[in-house]
Parts: sequence; structure tokens; C-alpha cells
Amino acid sequence: MAQQDPIGAPAIELVGVTKRYGGAVALNDVSMEIAEGEFFCLLGPSGCGKTTTLNLIGGFIPLSSGELRIEGQRINDLPPHKRNVNTVFQSYALFPHMDVAENVAFGLRMESMASAERTKRVDEYLELVGLGGMADRKPNQLSGGQQQRVALARALAKRPAVLLLDEPLGALDLKLRRQMQGELARIHDQVGTTFVFVTHDQEEALSMATRIAVMSLGRVVQVGTPRDIYYHPVDRFVADFIGESNFLKGSVVNDGSSGFFDFGEAEGRVPLMYGERPGPATLMVRPEALEVGPLGSAPEAALRGTISQVAFMGNHTRITVDTAAGALVVHRSHSGGVRDDVQPGRPGEEACLWWPIEMATVLESPNGDGYDAE
Repeated sequence: MAQQDPIGAPAIELVGVTKRYGGAVALNDVSMEIAEGEFFCLLGPSGCGKTTTLNLIGGFIPLSSGELRIEGQRINDLPPHKRNVNTVFQSYALFPHMDVAENVAFGLRMESMASAERTKRVDEYLELVGLGGMADRKPNQLSGGQQQRVALARALAKRPAVLLLDEPLGALDLKLRRQMQGELARIHDQVGTTFVFVTHDQEEALSMATRIAVMSLGRVVQVGTPRDIYYHPVDRFVADFIGESNFLKGSVVNDGSSGFFDFGEAEGRVPLMYGERPGPATLMVRPEALEVGPLGSAPEAALRGTISQVAFMGNHTRITVDTAAGALVVHRSHSGGVRDDVQPGRPGEEACLWWPIEMATVLESPNGDGYDAE
């Protein structure tokens, strides 16, 4: 597992954490640190262990083995209400008979906070989430996004050291979900609380997180910043799960001073930025990192092929080029505007492909036979 160091003192530490249900292992010997003030995302497909990790931190289920610490304190045996943690669920879990202010104040009332201080705290956090004028409304008078904001205000009003968010935007439509992603990032920046956010949505994680832990089959596969995870995945699973990728089979060769990726005699080779270990491997390049042009328009280190498909996608054009190394997809951005008379090429035309060497990542084979594992 590749893990990037946290960006500050750890708010949460998992040391060899395992969770078993009978003979089934839901979480397998996971160790990682989440820094104080991070917006940390647990990302992966259903059944990968991300919600199990969140539930262990929150104290909703017991560990089978390992150790959990929050702010340096061992919390293995602490019940949820004694942990300096609060949780926002996808279901909102608001009390329908209470108005917005009463919902936000509920946890504060349970702590016997004085009425004046409680009112001040409720007003502060309703303003924070943009619901300052809705204190008297009932949950059924609010939209889904507004209800989610109430749940967030209620969780933050107790000022926990850690806020756990279990796919909180999953019930919202796409437009509202994207709006709430921006709101969550803004709120995190303002309060500085450590957020641990569970999602299976790659775009959600990439747009909000300071760091991401990609999980699979109860293990953490890679931890890193969104940019590191996206452009430098440690294996094909991460590369496939985070966005669209091109995979080129070949081998890493070294001439004594420089490294190259060799596609075979017919296609030649391209230089590598990093000193990779020689041997069979797969080269990963994102579609937006590729450039396509007519023959002779590229640097010497390029692949040749034939354009098989050109599709206008709104903000970019998707071009498929068939090469001896496989079919490659190119995303040509329209960020600078696009004219109808400017064509990236047409199906049937010969073309060449190239990319900045720093935008390609070598995925080494653990078996020495070309990395092709899912």
C-alpha cells in the first residue's frame, strides 16, 4: 500500500485495524493517519470497507483487533457518546416534530447547555450552513438539500474534533449534489474541523478532499492527494476506478542513463520521467493528457494510428485512435472555445499521438508478466 504522509498532527490513527464478521473479513489490517483539519475521503466500490472504517471510528461497531486513537487517546472501548466525534448520515435523521432550531439544539440540550448559550450556538451554525431565516420551519417544509444542511449544522454545533459523513449527499439529485459539494468544502474551510467523508463517487472525492484513501476488498490500496491519486495511481484498480484511463502494454528498458517505455519493434519507445524498474509493465496515460495531430506534427517519441471515432461531448471532443499498442482515447478540451471549421481529425485519417512524459505512469507487474490485474 502506498500512503502519503498526513499534512499535520494526526487527529485519527488506525493501527492494524481489522474487523471480522464470523469468518468474513470486512476490514483487513488497516493502518493510516488522518491529520487534524483534513477533509479526508474514504473512496471505493460497495463492500470495500469504507463504511466499516467510519463505523469503527464512530464506535458504532467494535474492533476485532488493532487500535484506534483520536487526538492521541486510545478509544477502542469508548462508547460513541464519549468520543469527540459526531456523524452526518445520508438519511438526515431529523426529528419531524421539531423545528429546525430544535433539531440543531438537540445535542446541546442533551449536554445541558444553558439556554442562552444554546440559542447563540444554534444561530451561529444555521448562519454557517445558510439557513439563518429558517429556524422555525419543520423538516417537511424543507428541500432535501436544506434538510442535509440542518443535519450538518446539528452535528457541527457540538464542535466535535472529528465529523464523520456517511455518503451524506447520496440522496440528492446531481445538480444539488454538486452545489452541496461546494458548500461542504466552504464550511470545512470555515470551521477547520477534521472531516472524514465516505463516498463511492470519484468526482465527489476529487473535488473536496485534501487526501483520499482508495479502498478495495477491506484494504487501503493508496492514500494521496486528489492529484496524486488521479495522475499517479499505484495500480490498475486505482487507475480504472478514478476516471478514464488509457493502458499501454510493453516494458521498461534502461540504456544506462535514461529510462524508456518500449512498445515493441513496430512502435518504438518513449522516454520516462522516473527511474522505473526494468521489466514487463503497463503505461497509464489519462485521455486529457494525450495530444493528437496529423502525421509529422508530433515529437519524435510518438505513436502512430488511425482515427476511428470523433464525438463532440460539449466541453470536449472525444477522439479514439487505433494503434498497434491498442485503441487510445483522447479528450480535446474546448476551454478556449471551439469553431465548427476546426476539426481534430476525421475517422479513417492517419494521426500521431504524444504526451508530456510527466503525465504518464508506469504500473509494474508484480508477477513480471505485464501488469493486467483488476
